[in-house]
Amino acid sequence: MAGFVIKVEDLGKRYKLQRTQSARQYVALRDVIVEQAKRLISRPAQSPSKIELFWAIQHISFSIEQGESVAIIGRNGAGKSTLLKLLSRITEPTAGRIRLKGRVASLLEVGTGFHAELTGRENIYLNGAILGMTKAEINRKFDAIVDFSGVQKFVDTPMKHFSTGMQVRLAFAVAAHLEPDILVVDEVLAVGDAAFQKKCLGKMQDIATQGRTVIFVSHDLAAVEKLCRRAILIESGQCKMDGPTSAAIKEYQQSVVETASLDLATRGDRRGDGHVRFVRIQLLDENENEPGVFLSGQQLRMRLHYKSTDSRPLVNCRVSISINGWGKTYFLASTELHMENSLTLPSEGFIDCVVDELPLSLGIYYLSPYIEVNGITQDWLESASTLRVEDGNFYGTGKDYPKGWEGKTVLVKHRWEQAGKPQLLVPNGADLSRQ
Repeated sequence: MAGFVIKVEDLGKRYKLQRTQSARQYVALRDVIVEQAKRLISRPAQSPSKIELFWAIQHISFSIEQGESVAIIGRNGAGKSTLLKLLSRITEPTAGRIRLKGRVASLLEVGTGFHAELTGRENIYLNGAILGMTKAEINRKFDAIVDFSGVQKFVDTPMKHFSTGMQVRLAFAVAAHLEPDILVVDEVLAVGDAAFQKKCLGKMQDIATQGRTVIFVSHDLAAVEKLCRRAILIESGQCKMDGPTSAAIKEYQQSVVETASLDLATRGDRRGDGHVRFVRIQLLDENENEPGVFLSGQQLRMRLHYKSTDSRPLVNCRVSISINGWGKTYFLASTELHMENSLTLPSEGFIDCVVDELPLSLGIYYLSPYIEVNGITQDWLESASTLRVEDGNFYGTGKDYPKGWEGKTVLVKHRWEQAGKPQLLVPNGADLSRQ
């Protein structure tokens, strides 16, 4: 294992899923009333259970050298967090083995190792001790930890009064100042604000330049590309690719495009009870045609076709759809943001979400629809459809958006004003050189 601080050999993690065979996917109010009445007059029989085996990850092997910054990327449910828990020794593998050299600091969940009733100061000592720091080491680094976290004013306040963002900042500050040989960071940094995320990335870069190893999981592909030269792509619990970050990101995006092109009926990665499911997504222009490619500034109509398993109306519904790209969500639309009363839908049909001026720059984006009934998720599909956007005359100047920003940003109507000078209005076609 010379030169390697992490060596993973044929790693696998299996879980047991217990399902009640008689469980129904959808329960209406009348069903609940009938069920309660039955319980009053008879003792309900125990529903038989079925045990299913699920491999969260399987047959994963790789080695990481000292000083490397390695990203682990992949879609939700691919097995990334399970892999990190195994590397952090939070859970034991079912198969294979992991060999580690040096001290490991992990930041996997918000507030891990914190006690709600203790103050921020007390939690620094508690969390530091859990991570393996001595009291003398914590004393020496205490001021630096507090300064980095930015919670100086609240350090003697009980943790239960901290916001989620404050907890994340403090947890990262403790883990980063442990000076670990291996720092493992999960998606939790997405909770912090943009300034703190930039600060954290800078700290992880510093750790890497000091000869320590960083393992970074994030859906923010821009941050991944900036921090890591190498990336491991996890798909369906297995290692699909291990190589240069740019190549792994390209492979990841291609796999998302392929998934988004699948017939929705064949998708097995959807979440929800399944009483109501999306059956088709149409992307239409202002004339309700399907052009295939949309221009920035053009109207986009997203038509979500759905179908229920029975003929009853769907009462108290919420429907939403997000537009994602480059590991970020650029736009989230939800019926609850626009409708004062609860939404009732027929058992089968479609609902439209209309964007009058598409504010996206050139690139490929993915649509993720969601529907719930009576507070219960019925269907949730990530990357269910692909949206292709080309440059349009969004600003009315005929100029294209700067190269290098494709698929990474949104367009916003705005104007420029020069301080101290009135706005000069020039008629179209006027020649100022002659005036």
